[in-house]
Amino acid sequence: MGTFKAWIVDKAEGGQSLRFGDFDEADLMDGDVTVRVTHSTLNYKDGLAMTGKSPVVRRFPMIPGIDFAGIVETSDHPEYKAGDAVVLTGWGVGENHLGAYAEKARVKGEWLVPLPAGLSQAQAMAVGTAGYTAMLCLMALERHGLTPSDGPALVTGASGGVGSVAVALLARAGWHVVASTGRAEEEADYLRGLGAAEVMDRAELGKPGKPLAKERWAAAIDAVGSTTLANVLAATKADGAVAACGLAQGMDLPTSVAPFILRGVSLLGINSVTTPQPKRREAWARIARDLDLGTLASMTREVPLAEVGRLAEEILAGRTRGRTVVTVG
Repeated sequence: MGTFKAWIVDKAEGGQSLRFGDFDEADLMDGDVTVRVTHSTLNYKDGLAMTGKSPVVRRFPMIPGIDFAGIVETSDHPEYKAGDAVVLTGWGVGENHLGAYAEKARVKGEWLVPLPAGLSQAQAMAVGTAGYTAMLCLMALERHGLTPSDGPALVTGASGGVGSVAVALLARAGWHVVASTGRAEEEADYLRGLGAAEVMDRAELGKPGKPLAKERWAAAIDAVGSTTLANVLAATKADGAVAACGLAQGMDLPTSVAPFILRGVSLLGINSVTTPQPKRREAWARIARDLDLGTLASMTREVPLAEVGRLAEEILAGRTRGRTVVTVG
């Protein structure tokens, strides 16, 4: 046993604090697999956890970071052995179980997924929870029976992590993609490079609108919530569907039953945290098969572990683009 470097969230009378320093391996939580973390990533939830702007962290002290990829050091789980490459997303890691912004993690083996063939650890974290969630959204729309022949697909928050991967996945699958972003002029070339056919300003969807609007898209992936999601639903074509996976604008949903009972629109909720293993592994297999790695690289930047703390405010303010890989080992 020894120490390793980690970001540590703590709480005192003055509020929540964040520091980068040494953490004792003996203080890791229970689990049957210990992993040497090689890469992590930056998600909106990580920004909330590090800043304390939402009560994401459930115990203190906490190592934030909800995703990691790495190499198994020790294992008492029958499916994993020392040297195996693994990926983890969700399961409360970084919230109520010590997380990924550290050189080591100890978790339950049932939370892990073998690193998909064809992906490196860095590429898996360029995908991360954001890209994995985008794939779950696409799978939900497909299970609903929707295809590119039904009409366009909208992506809100398109220049963010979930949105960027969603645009790339939908375009690769043949959809006419409409990308909504708060930086339409600044991000237009970036989004078209990912495969977007149209780029629209989020202001068109961000203010209160009518219960029903002109039908514009057959499918949508929404990472924004609140009024934006209400307007997305109002403009969805008859028998279309919206996969909802985020709350960047808010947790409320100021809508009516009109889209549901007058057009048969479906709202598909996406929970990426506790997805059962069969669906989880299917999503990762689809990512390895269907996501163009060149496109993934074009939306990705890397930062060392010691610098991830300064990015928390940036992601909450919507000033980040695409995906951020955190290099650990």
